[in-house]
Amino acid sequence: MATSFFNSKKNNSILLEEVGCAYSKKLKIYTLKNINGLQIEILNFGGIVHSLHIPDKNGEIRDIVLGLNCYCDYLNKEYRKENPYFGAIIGRYANILKNGEFTLDDVKYNLTKNDNNHCLHGGNIGFDKVFWDSKITKQNNQLVLKLNYLSKDKEEGFPGNLNIEVTYQLTDKNEFKINYTATTDKKTIINLTNHAYFNLKGEGNGNILNHLLHINADKFTENDNELVPTGNIVNVDSTPLDFRVSKFIGKDIHKPYNQLVYGNGYDQNFCLNKKQKHGLELAACLSEPLSGRKMEVYTTATGLQLYTGNNLNKNLIGKGNKSYYYQAGLCLETQDYPDSASNPNFPSTILNPKEEYKQTTILKFSTIK
Repeated sequence: MATSFFNSKKNNSILLEEVGCAYSKKLKIYTLKNINGLQIEILNFGGIVHSLHIPDKNGEIRDIVLGLNCYCDYLNKEYRKENPYFGAIIGRYANILKNGEFTLDDVKYNLTKNDNNHCLHGGNIGFDKVFWDSKITKQNNQLVLKLNYLSKDKEEGFPGNLNIEVTYQLTDKNEFKINYTATTDKKTIINLTNHAYFNLKGEGNGNILNHLLHINADKFTENDNELVPTGNIVNVDSTPLDFRVSKFIGKDIHKPYNQLVYGNGYDQNFCLNKKQKHGLELAACLSEPLSGRKMEVYTTATGLQLYTGNNLNKNLIGKGNKSYYYQAGLCLETQDYPDSASNPNFPSTILNPKEEYKQTTILKFSTIK
């Protein structure tokens, strides 16, 4: 069954398709479109951004996000074994929590340990592996897709019943807007992001080493050999992590800042330069010279994780039955700092009852000659 929703004033639309498959009959696919030919497909499972079609400098439209060949494949055991988190909402806590634990008000919470001895991206069944309630609504006369999920107290070990709402919107200014809000009935921690992998040449079309990247950050959170923050905040000066001036990703990717951490590619949180603590500001700009595609990332978050697909491998069969290899895509995950609960010098990620967590990220697309 397919249902079309159309906004005549702004010409944007959302197409809903319900897809039954061997794994679940609850699977729904939403297609967002705008007047300029941009099109995004989103699943109600994990809030996954399955595809994102945008034009290049010659008007040729291609899909620029990595994803699986079939919608139902995100639910199968083979995908979960590789677990690349393609295009999904990540929570309760994006990135890593050291030793799978944290302490609030002298109470220690033990979490699911799914990454060596640590908790990564919310545990075994994070927000990327659950069905979200979904509906189409209007905000400022624009159609938006609204996703809701109740994460119950002690889910994966986290305290509090957490109500989360995520909205996706595609505007006629070629902006893909993601808004996150959440409330809790018990003091907890929260850190949400989206884990889309981008290749501006088109998914499955080589690696991302010839992409140009600018990151608006003077500092980064240093990691140990397990990619866990040491607590040190370090200047990017004279390191391979200096993206303050746009450069090719491949230029310094194998120049180690620290032999324990680097050499396999980037997997690093940057401390964004912020004029206002929670202001919506430019965090990064990604472009690809041959196609001319450009993506600007604006966010209210304090950090940005650059991940260059270092663990992608031939076992991941993508669209068109193509294998996704090492560094076939990159992630720019807007987030707060990893493992903030263990590092009091990091910005707080604590959410109290009667407070509201808010985060906004905007991906703005254009072309350059």
